[in-house]
Amino acid sequence: MASAATAPKLVPFDTGKLDALMEAAGLDVIIATSRHNIQYLLGGYRFFFFETMEAAGTSRYLAALIYQKGKPERTTYVGCDIEKFEEQLGRIPIPNRDLGWIGSRFTMKRVVEHVGKLGPVRAIGIEEGFLPVDAHDELRRGLCNVELVDAVVPLERMRAVKTAEEIGYLREASERVTDAMMVTFRRHCVPGATKQQVQEALRREEVERGLVYDYLLMTAGTSLNRTASDQKLAAGDILSLDSGGNYKGYIGDLCRMGIIGKPDQELVDLLGWIDEVQMVSRRKIRPGARGGDIWETGHALVAASPHAKYSDFIAHGMGLVTHEAPRVMNNPRWSYDGFDIERPLEAGMCLSLETTMRHPRRGFVKLEDTVLVTGTGFEGLGDTGRGWNSAGS
Repeated sequence: MASAATAPKLVPFDTGKLDALMEAAGLDVIIATSRHNIQYLLGGYRFFFFETMEAAGTSRYLAALIYQKGKPERTTYVGCDIEKFEEQLGRIPIPNRDLGWIGSRFTMKRVVEHVGKLGPVRAIGIEEGFLPVDAHDELRRGLCNVELVDAVVPLERMRAVKTAEEIGYLREASERVTDAMMVTFRRHCVPGATKQQVQEALRREEVERGLVYDYLLMTAGTSLNRTASDQKLAAGDILSLDSGGNYKGYIGDLCRMGIIGKPDQELVDLLGWIDEVQMVSRRKIRPGARGGDIWETGHALVAASPHAKYSDFIAHGMGLVTHEAPRVMNNPRWSYDGFDIERPLEAGMCLSLETTMRHPRRGFVKLEDTVLVTGTGFEGLGDTGRGWNSAGS
């Protein structure tokens, strides 16, 4: 994913950048075990066999990538023996591969063996939220004199600024999700259809567009319940489709509104206000801008409005993970602090902006947009259908 000028051919990522992040964190070695970070560090490779379920026998599939600071030639991928078919096709883009038995403990036994050959190691970065207990215990037993440190920050900083290839994937994911929504509104959101049927229709539309369907949060009428159910759509219902679908692992996550009929002036005004919050907030997005200005702008607009009691605004990073860097607000609900509130935005970062209204009479009204930081400002990805979309036509 990195340019040839910054990354040796031995590994498909920017080793200089990772070395600097590891130096700042005091790390000698990183052991990546999350699906998203392994995909990133392997230039897009993800083993298909365990894509939808990681359980295997009495354990689970657990891959690992070992990187030693300043020694890219020693980078090693630890996977399972079924991946030898991928290896034969040249799809694992590093020379050092250890493909053996399946199971998280087996994986970590092999990791310990490889780390033991690297020489003196004082501190190892691990992914605490993505390391099973048995694997952690095996690592601790095998490397008892080494400090284990959570490496979430250096690994997410690697992914914060997207490459041109990643931006292309995010653009495709966003555009395909919104296109699937527009078709779902027109063809499938008809009176008498259930929310469950609409969910299945949207899933098919996303899959037909080459996406991996993740979820749909949907409301109909004045209900604020966003779960698929047997609730039937009726003439006059307002509808929200908030869906995530990913393209090559990169997430398209947007929300659009529809109505079976025509919106009255109050509905036009409500969605117009939400659109204003979104647009004013995104105008704060440009290289060098203070990250916290985005959320603070949207939050202030909501707080000063007559809709403050039942509306909110959030902003978060998007990429291989929802709510990844840049982190431009404190968000305890998603277990993170605003690391980037006082830091400048950089071209290539990608954000999601969400303005949500839970109106006590009219129901659920929301827009969620994906916005890229460009060299001169911003670009909305999948930026279609942001008004009231006619449903059931």
